[in-house]
Amino acid sequence: MTLTLLSALILGLILGPLARLIVPGRQDISLVLTVLIGAAGALIGAAVVAAVSDQSGFNILALLTGLATAVLLVVLYGLVSGRGGSSAR
Repeated sequence: MTLTLLSALILGLILGPLARLIVPGRQDISLVLTVLIGAAGALIGAAVVAAVSDQSGFNILALLTGLATAVLLVVLYGLVSGRGGSSAR
C-alpha cells in the first residue's frame, strides 16, 4: 500500500502538470494541488485498468488512463472552484 501511494505521488509529479498542459486555458491551481490531482489520476487509472485487465507491474494503459483521469480532474476542479480557464475575461 505504501509503495502504491509513493508511486502515485511520483507519477503525480508528471501526470498533474501534463494534465494542466492538455487542458486549454489558464488554471489557477497550486503546485501541490497539481501533484495531488496527478496522483489521484494515477491511482484511479491504475485501479480501473486493474479491474478490467489481468496485467501487473508497469502498464502503459494504466498510465494513459491515469493521464485522462487527471485531465478530467483538472477540468472538474476548474468548474467546481470557478477558477476555470475562461478566455472571455
